[in-house]
Amino acid sequence: MAERSLRGTNLSWLSFESDEGVTFSERRITRYTCPEGHVSELPFSVEAEVPPLWECRCGLDAKLNDGPEPEVKAGKHQRTHWDMLLERRSIPELEELLEERLALLRAKRGEKPTRRRSA
Repeated sequence: MAERSLRGTNLSWLSFESDEGVTFSERRITRYTCPEGHVSELPFSVEAEVPPLWECRCGLDAKLNDGPEPEVKAGKHQRTHWDMLLERRSIPELEELLEERLALLRAKRGEKPTRRRSA
C-alpha cells in the first residue's frame, strides 16, 4: 500500500540522510600556474594524490606550484594510411597494382591502352 501512495510523487529533492556524524576530510589548497600566467587554486584532501598537471581554463596544462616536474610521456608516432600500406606491400607491387587499376579505368572509359614509359 505504501508503494502505491508514493508512486508518482516527486521526492527527488527530499533526502532522508542527515549530516549528523559526518566528518569531512582535512583539505589543503593547491596552486597551479599555466604558461599564460593564470593561477588556479583547488582544494584537495590531504590524503589524495595531487596531480602534477591540471587543465587551465584557457585549455593549456597548468603545472603544480612547488611540486615535482611532470613526467614527459613518449608520444606514439601516428601511423598514416601510407605507412600501413607500406607494411603490407612494396613500392614495385604498388606500382603494378596502380597500372592494373588504371588499365581497368581506361577500358571503362573506352580509351586505348597506353604503354608505360620505363625510366
